[in-house]
Amino acid sequence: MEIGIVGLGKMGGNMAERLLQFGHRVVGSDLAEAARDRIAALGGSPASSVTELIGNLAQTPKIVWTMVAAGQITDNVIAEAAALLNPGDIIIDGGNSKYTDSVRRYNMLKEKGIHFLDAGTSGGIWGLKEGYCLMVGGDTEAFDAVKPILESLAPEDGLLHTGPAGSGHYTKMVHNGIEYALMQSYAEGFEILKASPYPDLDLQKICEVWRHGSVVRSWLLDLAADAFAKDPELDAITGWVEDSGEGRWTVQESIDHAVPAPVIALSLYLRFRSRQVDSFSMKVLAALRNEFGGHAVKSATEPKKD
Repeated sequence: MEIGIVGLGKMGGNMAERLLQFGHRVVGSDLAEAARDRIAALGGSPASSVTELIGNLAQTPKIVWTMVAAGQITDNVIAEAAALLNPGDIIIDGGNSKYTDSVRRYNMLKEKGIHFLDAGTSGGIWGLKEGYCLMVGGDTEAFDAVKPILESLAPEDGLLHTGPAGSGHYTKMVHNGIEYALMQSYAEGFEILKASPYPDLDLQKICEVWRHGSVVRSWLLDLAADAFAKDPELDAITGWVEDSGEGRWTVQESIDHAVPAPVIALSLYLRFRSRQVDSFSMKVLAALRNEFGGHAVKSATEPKKD
């Protein structure tokens, strides 16, 4: 089949490469010349704009997959593509969009006769080799039309038509909320091990033994083992952790539906805490302990312990 991919970054570029490996024709556009050069070297057709990309698609229905940042950028790409596509053509959003935006985009495109699918996509940089887990919302007709492409991207049993518009991104949103909590659990466990009375514990070897037969084995644990193998003390990085937005949306959904999700919520808040070099709330706590109990406080000029 033939597909146009807008956005050839870490995810989009690898997805384009995987589709080329499976024999599909790929037209790829990106603002970065290096990304376009890569797709050309792999046998794809580079384009410098959405207009050029759609003009280079010969098959019908035309299929355009967006892999750009969530929000206004995705809206801009979809609007530009929609102005050039015909009824029956298909737009797929594989980025981390909010599900309500996907429902809005579906309804807007439906008025033009253009199909829209929201594809929750998981797999990260490993997806090129392992395949991408795909959770796809939208009409069955559109899903079936692009199924050969989806099956090439996904590993065996890694593709699901989740239901109507928005359901794919909703499922991916909750997936990422769970991911936050799993990562936080591993992080806390390894910090306890590092602080234990056994100073010679080898965290990488502990990862390795847990990967074989333990109830906490997982792909995330595999990645932890790789990280400790490269840098046993993680000296090369700082403990500053970003969030993509989907954790926030998951917590908000739990509030809206009165579903208790304390672990996911706390894992999100701890990411916020990671970005505070000197937390004001911790200063307040220290001041209060000093006021009511005379507990010692450390001067702002006093060197901090490593």
